[in-house]
Amino acid sequence: MSDVLAERIARMERFVKRMNEVERDLTSPYVRPKDAATLILVDRGGRVPKVLLGKRHHGHKFMPGKFVFPGGRVDPADRHMPVARPLDPSTEAHLMKRLQRPSAARARAFALAAIRETFEETGLLLGVRGQATAKVPRGPWTAFAAANVLPDLGALHFIGRAITPPGRPRRFDARFFTMDASAIAQRIDGVIGPDAELVELVWMPLRDAKQLDMPAVTGVMLEELDARIADGFAHALPVPFYSMPRGRFRREML
Repeated sequence: MSDVLAERIARMERFVKRMNEVERDLTSPYVRPKDAATLILVDRGGRVPKVLLGKRHHGHKFMPGKFVFPGGRVDPADRHMPVARPLDPSTEAHLMKRLQRPSAARARAFALAAIRETFEETGLLLGVRGQATAKVPRGPWTAFAAANVLPDLGALHFIGRAITPPGRPRRFDARFFTMDASAIAQRIDGVIGPDAELVELVWMPLRDAKQLDMPAVTGVMLEELDARIADGFAHALPVPFYSMPRGRFRREML
């Protein structure tokens, strides 16, 4: 076994160990996990790549004061938003694995949810300039139509999936995506502030971001992003899937 492969295996084992160490209180009644999506924006404009994180309001019951990536639940309307480009075929295939009812429409909804949630929490419209040729769903997506911005799903990379373990009061089946900051087409002011879900946004070098106070899964996905970049950052690379089927986290590849 080469030194590089041995180090990679050891690193992945550390990821799983870290996830297991923080899961102590698993006594809540069973809750079915909700489909969710999260987006890591990466700015490669400088010498050192930086990632965008938001600090959650201290008054929130869920993860107060933690640094997180923008994200949230998938909305039914996400299936119907027109796009500039579809998902890469490899990304679409990975998103449909290990689903009870896999479909291209569902994979598309995961990706669009990540873009919509990023807009709702940060005010950033991600995509390319262009007018929709189909009806735009009501709600947050109307801001994209007003600005003539279409989401570009071809620019998204799927880097990980994680299901909150049974026994937690809130559970999510979360898909983690990444996209280059060059996809920011427009910024809506007034979304971030002392009374908002995210009180501040920070762009931080990847290495420094790992030192912030964040949920374990957020830190692990930063590590997964780092590893994926080192492996060539291709859409076809296998995608890690974290779950806890029998009381211990495990890491599989999709």
